[in-house]
Amino acid sequence: MMSENFKKAVETTFVLPQKIPEHIAVVMDGNGRWAKKNNVSTAAGHKAGAEAMRGISKACREFGVKHLTLFAFSSENWQRPALEVRALMTLFSSYLDSEVRSLHEQGVRIRFIGRRDRFSKGLLKKIQAAELLTQDNVGFHLTLAVDYGGLWDISQAAQQLAQQVLQGRMKVDDIDEQSLSPFIALADLPAPDLMIRTSGEHRISNFLLWQLAYAEFYFTDTLWPDFDKAGLYKALIEFAGRDRRYGGRNVEGDKAL
Repeated sequence: MMSENFKKAVETTFVLPQKIPEHIAVVMDGNGRWAKKNNVSTAAGHKAGAEAMRGISKACREFGVKHLTLFAFSSENWQRPALEVRALMTLFSSYLDSEVRSLHEQGVRIRFIGRRDRFSKGLLKKIQAAELLTQDNVGFHLTLAVDYGGLWDISQAAQQLAQQVLQGRMKVDDIDEQSLSPFIALADLPAPDLMIRTSGEHRISNFLLWQLAYAEFYFTDTLWPDFDKAGLYKALIEFAGRDRRYGGRNVEGDKAL
């Protein structure tokens, strides 16, 4: 848990490190536990989580992060109790109603990754409208992964390559990492530099399996609704201290040892 002295310090002044991640991905975990801890309904916990989304999106822009991808609803989340799923879909719809216009005015581009065939027609219409309205914005990219799973992402990309082989547009021997990559979600964005997961769990839970190949991972015990600008700053400081070698070796660092 972050000390109160540290939190107060970063609330008054943020001395940013020289190395800021261009793209941050977040597994927003802990809404349910936060609700139980605060003796409120699960729906209230998810609502508090939505508030945290707003705060972290703003903080990322202030810190100079260009891309933020949030794991909002996984393909496995459909297995949750029907009442909770309905509450999540209602909250998602309300979020689009309340946030899209403001984000657009701030130059934010909004996009969604994941399946779209299991949403209601009304919700799908709002998703498409948000993407259309903000598609030309370049100031900041906010991506929400909804009904998304990393295994699905890779398999749907493989299906598209298979179609190209069947159509004679490429040969099986031509299939490699470079040919598959364009069909993976977020192919037009830089891969995430930093993946953050809240609530103390140390796994990525089928999130961006392909895209996180060389990301730095940061895990915190803080429950998502309590994860704020100060918590993000702490993650950025730790990221700045990581030695990212991508499988290679830092020769200068070896000489210094």
